[in-house]
Amino acid sequence: MTKGIFIVGTDTDVGKTIITAGLLHVLRSKGHSATYFKGALSGAIEKGDKLIPGDTDLVSRVSGLNEPYENITPYVYKAAVSPHLAAKIENKPIDLNIIRKKYEELKEKYDFIIAEGSGGIICPLIDNDEDIYTLADLIKELNMGTLVVARAGVGTINHTVLTIKCIQSLGIKVKGIIINNYEDTYVARDNINVIERLTGVPIVARFKAIENLDENSIENNIESIRSYAENEFTDKNILTWMEEL
Repeated sequence: MTKGIFIVGTDTDVGKTIITAGLLHVLRSKGHSATYFKGALSGAIEKGDKLIPGDTDLVSRVSGLNEPYENITPYVYKAAVSPHLAAKIENKPIDLNIIRKKYEELKEKYDFIIAEGSGGIICPLIDNDEDIYTLADLIKELNMGTLVVARAGVGTINHTVLTIKCIQSLGIKVKGIIINNYEDTYVARDNINVIERLTGVPIVARFKAIENLDENSIENNIESIRSYAENEFTDKNILTWMEEL
């Protein structure tokens, strides 16, 4: 039976992809049959006549995953906006049946799936004028629990607590919180303490800020992400956060 976990951020650019890449690297480096999945990605990189899903590319290269991008990220958009809007702009609507098909195929092939969201928990994926299908709807449909990636600094208490309360109100499990870009300061320590007390959800990792992170060069970041992940995560811990799909 395949197991998995869904990585959700408190908001955009909180560092979901780096965390996801690190988690998948740790699993795969220990010999586990694990893959990545992201139903829709916007803000893709244009190279020649191709659109490269940057998040998928980074996670695959950090973790050594050799799976065609269309199998793990079936919808890719150039516009750096919410997937529902990118789909309208580029006239490429999302078909949930395709996402379901790709997901089921991965379940047949791999023992573990780490999925990553697009934006925050209420990020719209589909807007058909009658209904709006959000990331939360997809997580529920895929029957996955979540790990929430949050910031360490000022403002994180509000963002994190509201995100977790929202996820829980929708009947989705939150297995833990990962603090990204963590610095051991009085403010960060107090933020973590308050978040745990207000939510009852444990902080399962403090992922330190990666020094000299180069947003323009994946190659320069691969070893740093791997090293930091190996220091913070173990495959045994990651597996405890996963549930049967």
